[in-house]
Amino acid sequence: MAKYRSILAILLAFVTTLLVSCSSPAKAKPPTYTSAQLEQIQIYQSDINAMQQRLPELATLIQKREWTNVRNFIHGPLGELRSQTSRLIRNLLPNAQPEAEKLAKNIFGRLIKIDFAAESTNYDLAIRSYGELRRDLDAFFQLLPQA
Repeated sequence: MAKYRSILAILLAFVTTLLVSCSSPAKAKPPTYTSAQLEQIQIYQSDINAMQQRLPELATLIQKREWTNVRNFIHGPLGELRSQTSRLIRNLLPNAQPEAEKLAKNIFGRLIKIDFAAESTNYDLAIRSYGELRRDLDAFFQLLPQA
């Protein structure tokens, strides 16, 4: 009887090995957005887009060298930009989040530079940072899923 058990164990091990080696792995579906995620992304995207639409006002203030108003604009109408982008990023797919976070960090850095330029009345730094801000915001919107 012990002889049959060992033969049966070897036979079962062989069959199991054969079945495992011949099977194909299940194809993983790429992650997709749920309708709730898309809805949240669209809400945050429209809020950020509304702020982006007001950026020409900032450019006008910089060109007129109204430094106090530049700083007020950054902390006022654009003050929610950081929280809105952070909320939006949390709803993106995991593979899109690192690039979005990098761009968001660049956006906030540009705003800080504009604020510093306004404080030190540095027109060149302000206008250069404004152009970079526009470029980074456009790149950020390119990462977002299209409805």
